[in-house]
Amino acid sequence: MATSLYDLSVPTFLQTVKAVGGVLDRAARHCAETGADPDDFVHARLFEDMAPFHFQIEAAWHHAVWGLEAVKTGVFAPPALVGPVPFGDLQAMVGKAETALEAFTPEEVNSWAGKDLDLQIGPRRVAFTSETLILSFSLPNFYFHAVTAYDILRMRGVPLGKRDYEGRLRTRAS
Repeated sequence: MATSLYDLSVPTFLQTVKAVGGVLDRAARHCAETGADPDDFVHARLFEDMAPFHFQIEAAWHHAVWGLEAVKTGVFAPPALVGPVPFGDLQAMVGKAETALEAFTPEEVNSWAGKDLDLQIGPRRVAFTSETLILSFSLPNFYFHAVTAYDILRMRGVPLGKRDYEGRLRTRAS
C-alpha cells in the first residue's frame, strides 16, 4: 500500500500535537500540585540564545497547520507571532492546531500531492514539492519546536517521560 500525502502529514502532526497538549496538561497539573505558577514557563528557555517556551508552542502550531496551508495555497504565511501569552492561551493554541488539523480530509490533502511550490521563507526563495515541503521543512521544524517545549518543561521540573512526548502510537490493527 502506498503512503499518501495525507498519511505523511495530518496523522503525523496530530500525534505530536495531541502529545504536546497532554504535556501542557501535565505541566498544569504539576503546577496545581506544587503551587507553582504555570505562567512562569512562558519565558523559560533552555539556553539564553534560544527562543522561549511560548515561541516553541507557537512555532510548532505554525509548522503543523501552516505547513499544510502552504501546500494548499503555495504560500507559507503563518499568522504573526503573538509573543508571550499566559500559559492557558498556549494550551488553547495547541487545541486550535488540533482542530485545524482534524478539519483536513484525506481527499483534500491528497489532491495537493506532487505540486511544485516555490516558497518565500524569510529571505530565501525555496523550490519544493508538496511532499518535500512537509518532509524536509515543516516536519523537522515542527518536531524541533515540540521537543524543545518538552525539554523546557522537563528542565523546569515537570515529571515527563519519553512516552508523554511520543503520544498515542499509530499501531496496526490486530
